[in-house]
Amino acid sequence: MRRIVLWAMTTLTVLVLLFGYHTSTSSEPSPGTVLAAPGAGSGSSASSGGGTSSGGGTSTDGGTSTDGGTGSAQGGTPSGTTKTVTGPAAATRWGPVQVEITVDGGRLTNVTVVEYPNGNGRDRQINARALPALVQETIDAQSADIDMVSGATVTSEGYLTSLQAALDEAGL
Repeated sequence: MRRIVLWAMTTLTVLVLLFGYHTSTSSEPSPGTVLAAPGAGSGSSASSGGGTSSGGGTSTDGGTSTDGGTGSAQGGTPSGTTKTVTGPAAATRWGPVQVEITVDGGRLTNVTVVEYPNGNGRDRQINARALPALVQETIDAQSADIDMVSGATVTSEGYLTSLQAALDEAGL
């Protein structure tokens, strides 16, 4: 009988310790944080909801926003004009991912992740690591031909879908 009581108390203690342990202590971006490449391009940004873009254009559900650039769709924007395009929100298993790009003179100068999964601490932790890497790779490659981030496969797929649509709309 004494062994059973000792076993039950030990098991109860282990369970209390296990469920009482707080695992998330890292600093994570707040849900409204917009992630962009550090020091990239023109410095335009957008709100986390994707309602407006810099330059006076407004975003619609169609996902396109410009600031008055007059470039042709086939050859990109001419030198000296800046065009901001917001890709459509790509629905993923963990939530939508939406990308906004800025093109200046036919060159990709800035990528902003307007919307991304951030419903819980784990989503924020994964995306705090994955999104800056995806943004930097995109600017370096000047295309959507980039590697996915290990451990953030679903977000990477949504990012690439939205990015490709924005690049297509911008004519890149």
